[in-house]
Amino acid sequence: MIEGVLRKEDDIMGLALANYQKGEGASTLKVFCDKAEDETYELAYFFRSYEEMPETEKRALDLVSGKTLDVGSGTGIHAKILQEKGIAIKAIDISLYSIELAKLQGVNNAVCENFYEVRSEKYDTLLFLMNGIGLVETLDGFETFFKKCDELLSPNGQIIFDSSDLIYLLEEEDGSYQINLNDAYYGEVEYQVEYDYLKGEPFPWLFIDFENLAFYAEEFGFKAELIYEDEHYNYLGRIVRK
Repeated sequence: MIEGVLRKEDDIMGLALANYQKGEGASTLKVFCDKAEDETYELAYFFRSYEEMPETEKRALDLVSGKTLDVGSGTGIHAKILQEKGIAIKAIDISLYSIELAKLQGVNNAVCENFYEVRSEKYDTLLFLMNGIGLVETLDGFETFFKKCDELLSPNGQIIFDSSDLIYLLEEEDGSYQINLNDAYYGEVEYQVEYDYLKGEPFPWLFIDFENLAFYAEEFGFKAELIYEDEHYNYLGRIVRK
């Protein structure tokens, strides 16, 4: 087994995507979150075209330049678009199913690899879409994250990412926010996926507001720029070295 990646028997989401591509099984994936309502996703969403992507993703793809590492590339929908634009791109994901699907989509350089295990390469852009920066898992994970980014980035490299501020989950009827400072950060969540009555293991993920993100970037030698935000607490950011 490759270090830091999912075993196929544990990869419920990957199985769902692979079956969907073959026209088999259920067409939806259920996602449970310990801090928000359960959601059901159409698997077709993970195969969307450029025209079907939200504005945040379109703008992110426009910002990509140079040799690029697409982290958590999923089915390869972003990597394929960038490849067609002439970007030298490597797509990585811890899901072997997803990497197989990316190759089927025509992504030339798709590898089942954990971000923290990437070695001896430099990139002009590190791309984390669909809240891919959530792999940090908790606020405490930013030190390791930024050390890895510093190792992988070329001298003038950039990190392009999107995330969401979950503060809306704490909003009271009067418009104020009820934040318990003794609790863990409100954007630290636990996810679990279900497909065709199969449930994956719970896993941690992070959604971070831009103000906190900028603070941690500064703490570890980087600076963050807010590029775009929509009306639903989603935003696009760019991080470079100070």
